[in-house]
Amino acid sequence: MEDGERETWTTDEFGGCHTGAVGVILDDGTVPRPVYFDASSGGGGRAVSQWSVYDGRPRQGPRAAALRAVCSCGWTGPEQRLDWEEIGDQDLPMAGAGAADICMREWDEHTVEVERPAVPLPEAVTVQLAQLEVEVEMLAKSSPLAAIRAARRLEVLAAQTAYWPARDARRDADLGQAAAALGLDESGARAVLPRFGRWSPYS
Repeated sequence: MEDGERETWTTDEFGGCHTGAVGVILDDGTVPRPVYFDASSGGGGRAVSQWSVYDGRPRQGPRAAALRAVCSCGWTGPEQRLDWEEIGDQDLPMAGAGAADICMREWDEHTVEVERPAVPLPEAVTVQLAQLEVEVEMLAKSSPLAAIRAARRLEVLAAQTAYWPARDARRDADLGQAAAALGLDESGARAVLPRFGRWSPYS
């Protein structure tokens, strides 16, 4: 994805390995560069890639021909064309909101596809994890400190129970296989396995 400040989406499980956003396509099919906005004080500025700045107006970016969902893994969704005759003088953030919402839904569907080939969890484990989440959230309402202690115990449990599985996975699977099983990219798997297995990611 192009650099620049913009709204992004992630899931709790996949994190930065699958960061989604609304991307912009110009009439010639290219992806525009971020738009640079000078700071009012004159002390620098910021680069912005938010889709809503590409309306072709002075001091904004070139005019977007279409929006599409994009993901940091390289996946892109179908183009959602913008009808500028219909948009007219409307502000793009308002006129393009429907297309942007479609992009978010497309990315949501992409994360479902990412999760599909991941190694499945037994139903009993899934149910227990969901119930534990509910119990800790309820505990937080009556005793925030107790909820924090419970979360800390979960951290300890995760570290204890994942140590040997991480080391076994390192021995039995290559990085690509581990990444696919976890629903991550290879850099994500390269970070997760050493953290649980307690070895240097640079070894």
